[in-house]
Amino acid sequence: MPDSITLALAERQVSVRLRRNARAKKYILRLPLESDSPVLTVPKGGTLATAQKFVQKQSGWIEERLASRTPRADLVPGSHVPFRGQRHFIESAGRLRGLVEVRHDGPDPVLVVPGEPQAVPRKLLKFFKDEARKDLECAVARHAGRVDRKVAAISIRDTRSRWGSCASNGRLSFSWRLVLAPPEILDYVAAHEVAHLVHMDHSERFWQVCFDLAPHTRQAQKWLKAHGAQLHAVG
Repeated sequence: MPDSITLALAERQVSVRLRRNARAKKYILRLPLESDSPVLTVPKGGTLATAQKFVQKQSGWIEERLASRTPRADLVPGSHVPFRGQRHFIESAGRLRGLVEVRHDGPDPVLVVPGEPQAVPRKLLKFFKDEARKDLECAVARHAGRVDRKVAAISIRDTRSRWGSCASNGRLSFSWRLVLAPPEILDYVAAHEVAHLVHMDHSERFWQVCFDLAPHTRQAQKWLKAHGAQLHAVG
């Protein structure tokens, strides 16, 4: 069984990665958020010929999913990126040293980034993570105070499958991409994870705490469902 097979679509070819899984009961095809290369799980006893037939049969689904994807938003000078729910223009500062600054002197706010142009993505990413930590620490502290719970630690990551998580030891983890969304969206995710400090499940009691902390829970959930892919397309 090779590591991948090539699938010819209408306008391009894609590489489909093959992964054997002895516990899998059937062939499973998925398209990861972070890649345009589909992944096919091959069950025990699966063959290359069957894998090829399965992928070919699903070519229409693959093509539709790839076509519907949000275009990447590169963090380079001259492009736009959302920040706290508002579109910002990225501009090189023209100097090597200094901090990322936000300027409000035009139709769109401007993120002024120091350093060589090739360093802009790295510096902007650090800026976003730092700002996400500030916003999340503030929101978590406010919500945790309301339910009288202590937070062991907060970590900022680039998770793809979830916006936040809560461990039984009181450690909370969040996606830095929340800082790209409107502040009320970040606030909801912070409230959601703090609510797990009270109930480590998704019971009715949990949701009652979540709604008490963030009355806009339903609206935030709908926003993330509609716009989450745009946040993941940044960078």
